[in-house]
Amino acid sequence: MIERHSRTSIWKINMIEATSKPETAQSRPNLSHVGIYVWDIKKIEDFYCKTLDLVVTDRGIGNRFKNQLVFMSSQPDMHHQLALASGRAQNAPSTVMQLSFKVTKLDQLRAVRTKALANGATEMFGLNHGNAWSIYFNDPEGNLVEVYVDTPFYVPQPHGDPLELEKTDEQLLRETEEACRKDPGFMLVSEWERMMSQRLENDKAR
Repeated sequence: MIERHSRTSIWKINMIEATSKPETAQSRPNLSHVGIYVWDIKKIEDFYCKTLDLVVTDRGIGNRFKNQLVFMSSQPDMHHQLALASGRAQNAPSTVMQLSFKVTKLDQLRAVRTKALANGATEMFGLNHGNAWSIYFNDPEGNLVEVYVDTPFYVPQPHGDPLELEKTDEQLLRETEEACRKDPGFMLVSEWERMMSQRLENDKAR
């Protein structure tokens, strides 16, 4: 009972701190996870664990939706980032446009490419978006997955040049900057973030 009261007190303190902070763009609803239907839940669970190092945080049968559910995450402060649910018809076409995962280094991107291919990914290709270096592949049930690294640059999207991960990090950075600077909309991503912050503030004031 004492522990329960302690947790309740901590929850109240966190809520007070959150509501007392000035409203910012972070006060907007923030997309935190996505769920997909699958037909072989164990196979897809294994794929994302082995390819993207996700960890299963919980599993069970849903109370409202009587499906098998698997919750997966790679972050200690997020219970789940990806939820798998049984119920997709065998061999039904995927309706997932893409599931995107972020890494911080090009070597991580190269490592994911190797692991994905070793674990059954298909149709692998890479794109240089100017603002990100991305690889794309289908998981074993045909859901398109993107894994990407941010660059320091912004160019209007969509933008997609071939990505050659065999080149060194220095080559990719130099060639990306050269290509981006040819775009009339080029700016450093720090400048774009400043403009986006102002845009969100202006939108909130309407």
